[in-house]
Amino acid sequence: PAYYDYNWTVRSDMPDALKKKITDAFLALDAGNPEGKAILDLQRASKFIPTKAANYANIEAAAKNAGLLK
Repeated sequence: PAYYDYNWTVRSDMPDALKKKITDAFLALDAGNPEGKAILDLQRASKFIPTKAANYANIEAAAKNAGLLK
């Protein structure tokens, strides 16, 4: 099934304004322009989307089931 893949994480004590600036920069990346495409290609991504910790519950469960996490 589909799953949330690679994520970028910041410190919880980072100022909200800086978190928003970083988030906005990632979400604004566009494969339709050369600069955005170059950055996305480095990550083998077509775009970035917002996510939350709960979206990784299935991956965590699979890792526990496989004995990779306790």
